[in-house]
Amino acid sequence: MSRFAQYIPSWRGRRRDEETSEDGAVTAVPAEAPLDTKRSKEDSDGDESLASQEVTTAVDPDLNPGELSFEEDAAGGMGRHLGVFSCTLLIVGRIIGTGIFSTPSSILGSVGSVGASLMLWVLGFVLSFCGLFIWLEFGTMFPRSGGEKVYLEAVYKRPRHLATIVFATNAIVLGFTAAGCIVFAQNILIVAGQPAGRWVTRGIALGVIGFVTILHGLTPRLGVWVMNGLSLFKIIILVFIVITGWVVLSGKTHIEDPHANFRDAFAGSSHSSNDYATATFKVLNAYSGWSNVNYVLNNVKNPVRTLKIAGPLGLGICAVLYLLANISYFAAATKDEIVHSGTTVASLFFKNVFGAKAQKALTVFVALSALGNVITITFAAARINQELAKEGIPLPFGNRFWASNWPTGKSPLPGLIIHLIPSIIVIIAPPPSVAYPFILDVEGYPSQIFNLFVVLGLFWLRYHKPNAPRPFKVWWPLAVFFLAAAVFLLVAPFLRPANGKGDTPPLPYYLYCLVGIAIMAAGVLYWAAWRVVPRWFGYEYVSRKEKLKDGTVVTMFSRKKIE
Repeated sequence: MSRFAQYIPSWRGRRRDEETSEDGAVTAVPAEAPLDTKRSKEDSDGDESLASQEVTTAVDPDLNPGELSFEEDAAGGMGRHLGVFSCTLLIVGRIIGTGIFSTPSSILGSVGSVGASLMLWVLGFVLSFCGLFIWLEFGTMFPRSGGEKVYLEAVYKRPRHLATIVFATNAIVLGFTAAGCIVFAQNILIVAGQPAGRWVTRGIALGVIGFVTILHGLTPRLGVWVMNGLSLFKIIILVFIVITGWVVLSGKTHIEDPHANFRDAFAGSSHSSNDYATATFKVLNAYSGWSNVNYVLNNVKNPVRTLKIAGPLGLGICAVLYLLANISYFAAATKDEIVHSGTTVASLFFKNVFGAKAQKALTVFVALSALGNVITITFAAARINQELAKEGIPLPFGNRFWASNWPTGKSPLPGLIIHLIPSIIVIIAPPPSVAYPFILDVEGYPSQIFNLFVVLGLFWLRYHKPNAPRPFKVWWPLAVFFLAAAVFLLVAPFLRPANGKGDTPPLPYYLYCLVGIAIMAAGVLYWAAWRVVPRWFGYEYVSRKEKLKDGTVVTMFSRKKIE
């Protein structure tokens, strides 16, 4: 209990000039004073000096995002233990979830033709690479954990902390991993031959998110090994589907006409822009995860070099496998079978090629893929939550606990708990039939808004800081293309769909956009309550830095009377 108690805030405010306590648990200094956060030789693992890895802020300190310096932000935890191999699999494991096994059928149903469907998968690949290159430029300039949090802080410094609070509101409120847990539960029950009752499914889903939280929180190295193993397993399954598709296309199976879908491939294509926008959202959701390494860069060895290798390699592997897997699906079934099957397209593929018994094996594969996706998402989400707490945003019970690596000193279990709470709520509270698709849509829309502000921030920095060091520089036409796509994806959901209902009837088709915007607006109100309202009563919050016993440096705010 004594180890936990050090993170609970005292009822009496700490003085700004507080020194190290007798047990060495906490050290506080004014925010403008740097802390000595050098790591031991064992923690640094022979890497080059931490200060030399963020050249941008060393040359131009005005670009420093947030309150902490680079050395302070990287202090604490397990140190830099992820190499190119683990980072590549971190991207692969995040991208490949259950989408590639199911969404091709719904995308085909939206756009109406095989040719248009394949073109959207190519478009999603191109857009994802454009986004990846933008995030590579930011990630190599600011090689810290946090992703968009860091990039927004570096660009949008005024009003102070507004970008951080709005991002934090979205990350915490919508930072859940419920869908993957539910998919795992449903598929496991199918394999076991048990009915998928609502509460049985929810119980298994709760067990999954609880297991993943303990795995990463108490046994972090084992968590990385399991994560890497399941990512490799996903690659093997998709390679198997691709090779099987080649055999089908060769005509050496019982499939009568494997080339039928590729003749007049664009016949029946939809003419509704809303249909294409909705389908594009689904494709981009299947590709989402290419920025996963950007969220955990404090744990990455030689982060600039590793990010430049692992990012394109991980996304490239997934893009090739996705496109070839779609071709395999279309070779093994007719268009009508895929659209009206009522099952995942991969299940139909296995049934048509290998028979009904093979579908049960696929069910196991999909369950394990969903589990791997949950493990990978949770690993990154915990680091984002920890970075937000380290930045000093107001959280219940104070930031000291939530920013720490309690209890192991290596992994952010408190950050995992922040991720666990909304996941439990989403698993238990809503009825799944309408609520789950709606929640997924709500989760995606604010992300597109943040993407828009990130790419706008790229152009702002190019104009105002043209000489800032950039270890990687994206070709600007790619950034313009990504900007145009981001604007389209924000506007198109408000256009009336062809069926007049959208994907989540009886709810209005545009409602998820409004809810997403409302959550961001709530973040603005939360910021105002913290930074603006106290000034009306003659107070302000002054920052200071504290170094916790596990080495983590956290920004703390104390209320002070305005003189």
